[in-house]
Amino acid sequence: MIANHKLASAISDLGFYEFRRQLGYKQKHYGNKVMLVDRWYPSSKTCHNCGNVQPMPLSDRIYKCGRCGHTADRDLNAALNLASVSIDKLKSLEP
Repeated sequence: MIANHKLASAISDLGFYEFRRQLGYKQKHYGNKVMLVDRWYPSSKTCHNCGNVQPMPLSDRIYKCGRCGHTADRDLNAALNLASVSIDKLKSLEP
């Protein structure tokens, strides 16, 4: 998202690095494990119902699958995809 010049300054100001650093600290403190998915994993572009991957501009807030017709909120669809990602696509956040 940093590559998008319209969003770059807003995203940089949010301090994602600090948030990620804090997650690493907290996982060690509480004995939890934080798992990361590759930054290029197409969670928003993939249909949770059939697995079809299609282009999805940021302005589209509703995911409409071109193959099976499944419709869902973009963020909900991405969350469902991230929750069901296979273990081989995950890596652990080391503090």
